[in-house]
Amino acid sequence: MSKIAVVTGASAGVGRATAVLFAQKGFDVALVARGEGGLQAAAKEVEHAGRRAVVLPADVADYEQVESAAAAAEESLGPIDVWVNDAMTTVFAPLGDLDPDDFKRAVEVTFLGQVWGTMAALKRMRPRDRGSIVNVGSALAFIAIPLQAAYCAAKFACRGFFESARAELIHEGSHVRMSMVHLPAVNTPQFDWCETSLPRHPQPVPPIYQPEDVAKFIVEAAHDGRRAKIVGSWNKLLVAAGKVAPGLANQYAARGAWETQLTEEPLSKDRPVNLFDPVDVFNDAGAHGQFDDKAGGFLDPSFLRSLPQTAKTFAAAARATTLEKLERRRR
Repeated sequence: MSKIAVVTGASAGVGRATAVLFAQKGFDVALVARGEGGLQAAAKEVEHAGRRAVVLPADVADYEQVESAAAAAEESLGPIDVWVNDAMTTVFAPLGDLDPDDFKRAVEVTFLGQVWGTMAALKRMRPRDRGSIVNVGSALAFIAIPLQAAYCAAKFACRGFFESARAELIHEGSHVRMSMVHLPAVNTPQFDWCETSLPRHPQPVPPIYQPEDVAKFIVEAAHDGRRAKIVGSWNKLLVAAGKVAPGLANQYAARGAWETQLTEEPLSKDRPVNLFDPVDVFNDAGAHGQFDDKAGGFLDPSFLRSLPQTAKTFAAAARATTLEKLERRRR
């Protein structure tokens, strides 16, 4: 009997790479996203791997649409074995420039999309007492950076929701497994179509990884049921430092994570934005964004060349943290 995986955010980026990898591992795949063009292209890739695909257009911020997608997935393919919550959107802007409706929308998709997906999956997996849910997190669920208040808030919330839901399953003695995979910066189309108020084109903070490099950890988590995984050596270091010295993490983010999120390229006036409406309805964006030349992970030469400056930034952040502590004591 075929195994069945549902992947949200499957039309592009990490979701797209994850859906294709599941197919290569022998899963039939239900593809959930808003962009019809991206979904149809993803379905062809799944079918090229010799597996069945079903396209399920849905906005994950709407519970009823997610529930309908889950029902349609089981009707078309069979009982769901794996559910991956990957869909996201974001807004690049200083907090003072954020439109409240934009902030709300980013949180609804990125956070509530995981809540609704988990609820729809559990509704089907709990009675069978089997299945695996993998929620896609981020290093930004541990260390928040400027210009991404909405995304960071949503990912922090995703982590809290995951821990609570997983604890309930343990309390019940359930055999349904929940995992969370926290991603590094990834070269996906989100930077080509996210909302932004900034004059320059956004980019992932180096080191940058390719979608296929991180998709394998999502698929592995679905198989082995690990509780959580932080992907990327650099991110593991930053998360550990943030746990030990959260004030240092704030200072470092303030100094090192503003310019590194921006390219020198001016923002195009006719650039598409997918916050409220999909931009890949007719056109397929694929899994990769425009940063293939930089996506070498921790060993990317450009990232390695930046390490001396990074060390200086850490040193400046450490000095500022010490001064901040001394100032508090004086008060």
